[in-house]
Amino acid sequence: MNKILGLLLLFSSLLFSLEWEKDLDTAFEVAKKEQKVVMVLIEGEHCRWCTKMKQRTLSDEGVEKRLEKFVVVKVMREDAKAMSVLPQINGVPTIFFMTAQKEVLESIVGYFDVTDFTSYINDVEKNINIVEIK
Repeated sequence: MNKILGLLLLFSSLLFSLEWEKDLDTAFEVAKKEQKVVMVLIEGEHCRWCTKMKQRTLSDEGVEKRLEKFVVVKVMREDAKAMSVLPQINGVPTIFFMTAQKEVLESIVGYFDVTDFTSYINDVEKNINIVEIK
């Protein structure tokens, strides 16, 4: 019974997993083409809070569903090339919500649970409406 439950959980997590772009250039190209906002997750190689953010918050079914509206990409803090085109960060995890033209709409630093992160998504969606009006 436990094996069946485990398989069902694994299968359901595969159904709802986000499709992360492989690099920043691709993410911004897709965002331009699809007229979407980019969510950039900057993580560190040995960052336990980054791992918690990915496993607890970003893998939540409700959060994943909300993030389907965005182009999502992960960047390692140690990737100098990627970091050279992003704003300066003060720690990891850092998340930037950015336009396809690399304008920052919203940024957050640190671990956030599902409720708090959903609140940030709400703020970004409000900002999107402001940007579209301009």
